[in-house]
Amino acid sequence: MNKIWIILKSEFLRRVLTKWFILSTLLAPIFLVGIAVVPGILAVVASEGERRTIAVEDETNVLFPGLLAAAESQFELVRVEEGSPENVRAAVENGQYDGYLLLPDGLQNGTGEAVYYSAEGSGISMRGRIEHLVNSVVENYRLSMYNVQPEVLQILESNVPIRMVVFTEEGEAADSTVASSIIGYIMGLFIYITIFIYGAFVMQGVIEEKTSRVVEVMISSVRPFELMMGKVLGIGAMGLVQMALWGLLILAGIAFAGEIISLFIDPSSLNLPAGASTDEIMASANISLPHVSPMIFVWFILYFLGGYLLYASLFAAIGSAVEQQQDAQALTLPITLLILIPIIFMSFLIESPNSTLSVVLSLIPFFSPILMIVRLAIADVPLWQSTLAYLLLVGTFIGTIWMSGRIYRVGILMYGKKPAIKDLIRWFRYA
Repeated sequence: MNKIWIILKSEFLRRVLTKWFILSTLLAPIFLVGIAVVPGILAVVASEGERRTIAVEDETNVLFPGLLAAAESQFELVRVEEGSPENVRAAVENGQYDGYLLLPDGLQNGTGEAVYYSAEGSGISMRGRIEHLVNSVVENYRLSMYNVQPEVLQILESNVPIRMVVFTEEGEAADSTVASSIIGYIMGLFIYITIFIYGAFVMQGVIEEKTSRVVEVMISSVRPFELMMGKVLGIGAMGLVQMALWGLLILAGIAFAGEIISLFIDPSSLNLPAGASTDEIMASANISLPHVSPMIFVWFILYFLGGYLLYASLFAAIGSAVEQQQDAQALTLPITLLILIPIIFMSFLIESPNSTLSVVLSLIPFFSPILMIVRLAIADVPLWQSTLAYLLLVGTFIGTIWMSGRIYRVGILMYGKKPAIKDLIRWFRYA
């Protein structure tokens, strides 16, 4: 144990005291939040960008006034004469118009279809806006043909707010499924990324020591299993520090989420005074934040450790079997697939966290570090399930580290041959 501790401390300090560790610890949360937030912001900016000028040919002779009124804040509509499609096309192609909308005769009665022409494609957002605009104008016109009163139109266009509530042991609470799902997704993504990165660190470190022949000197003082365990635990200790810091950042983000969200909401839009409190703004906006138990962060750390140790031992065994990073790609493919499978099923699990398939997948040791932490964040998981999943994970790690140790002791001194899977099996069986 003393030799393992010396190697552990060396691996830990050599990596923690680097600029890379400090920068990655600080920037990784910002990067993941950016991945989740920036696409939405860009989509809003794109949909609310500069007003587009659209040429409209109205063969119905009745829809354009309504279209012009409804599109006042979205588009600049210019009516063009009928029977001149070539001229309009040329105007669109040279940039005079951003698009050309044809409203054929009969559209107001439910026959035919509107056609929108553009020079470079309309885009998903633009298509949705055009469809909504034309549909609403045609709908209002057809209702007016039946002398439907304006008050009835307002009733048809009104939305009924719905407040989601869940039963709890204390009584009732606001349903915060969306926020809990986001937290669970971020936690699962953190574990996925860190397991992959730190496992690759272990493999790369083993390959470098083997290539430089440093390992031959080290083996003269320690047994191969002690060397492998020290390396795996040292890098794991670095990951533990990083995950603990990230867990605190997530906890702080949840604690101050209400204040942050309220900064982007105008109280006057909710008929509230300018000095309205955060609780009043959140309640009026029908936004509820989840109550996150501190135990979720304890499980977060435990499942990270178990998942890392499981996969890192496999990466160490592969690193001992090859001499170059390129040679390891074929051998790491099965491990990469095992890590990717939980990501594939994460959306299903978020939608149905307590289904039979979700429960079974979250109990499988190779998947549980990611899937069980997602379930714990978004649903009330029975204690026996989370405990059983962790015990299975620990048991699988013990078996994996024993198997990897047998491969490592042979592969670490093997040179000159690119091994295949059958070679690893033979080394494992080697007495």
